[in-house]
Amino acid sequence: MERLKVGEPDTAPLSGRRIQTTGGHYNYLRIAEGCDKCCTYCVLPAVRGHYRSVPMEELVVEATQLADEGVRELILVAQETTLYGIDIYGHKALPELLRRLCGIDGLSWIRLLYCYPEEIDDELLSVMASEPKLCHYLDIPVQSGADAVLKRMGRRTTSAEIRDKIRHIRERIPDICIRTTLITGFPGETAEDHRQTMELVSDLRFDRLGVFTYSQEEGTPAAEMPGQISESIKRRRRDAIMRRQQRISRETGAGFVGRSLTAFIEGRLTDGDEPVYVARTYRDAPDVDGQLFIEDVPYELYSGQLVRVRITGADEYDMTGVMEEEEDESA
Repeated sequence: MERLKVGEPDTAPLSGRRIQTTGGHYNYLRIAEGCDKCCTYCVLPAVRGHYRSVPMEELVVEATQLADEGVRELILVAQETTLYGIDIYGHKALPELLRRLCGIDGLSWIRLLYCYPEEIDDELLSVMASEPKLCHYLDIPVQSGADAVLKRMGRRTTSAEIRDKIRHIRERIPDICIRTTLITGFPGETAEDHRQTMELVSDLRFDRLGVFTYSQEEGTPAAEMPGQISESIKRRRRDAIMRRQQRISRETGAGFVGRSLTAFIEGRLTDGDEPVYVARTYRDAPDVDGQLFIEDVPYELYSGQLVRVRITGADEYDMTGVMEEEEDESA
């Protein structure tokens, strides 16, 4: 694929003017550093320290600069975005930050990554439902569907609470796209624990899902836990979850055939006589989710252009479609 614009996450310091590292129409805005959750498998709190939010005024200035440089999609990241502001303002201030970012001219989409389920509240969901620039997309890492594993991980939700939260989010925002991540082979994970995680995946039917095999991180409590799992079992459990998720994703994608979605043009395929453009919908975060391939395009498109596409096909990860009409650039 010939990419008209390419991008990688921004790793700039907490304050000061950020370098435009993507050179394109999307970029990452880190809103906090560090973490206070102290999951037993994670070394980041020891490496990066306590949770530290970037002051809101700095973030608004940085986001405005990015918009002035041509960024149209802003992707908010932190070890946990949902606790933004708790250390500075004494309360979770992410909804206020989102409202302010939505007021920046030039931005079309704002996307949230890394939202812990227990911190997603109705104020956040209300802002997402009411602000047109906010993508109806949440990245909610749940890690496991078994209470015994969640407890050993140091997670602060149970399987029942995860189920209730996901269902509530979908009630509030029916077209929400929910991405999650899971870990297989955590120390002490039994066949029954794995079965419960498979059941969670089947019941909740996540829109996007990634699975990682557990890796021992030196200096973490989990690295010293008894019951370490063999790599072969970790991989076998990971593959089983992904096979189930592929079926769910294929069925979910089929439900979009015939519908129209707005998409950002990312690039084009160079093979063949007729160009096929590659795009992303609100359901697709860069580099981790699927792509939308647009065929039979009647005129040249450019990276960062918003277009309307009628979906004509879908598989486990990607969709195909045809152009409808160009999105109003003033929106």
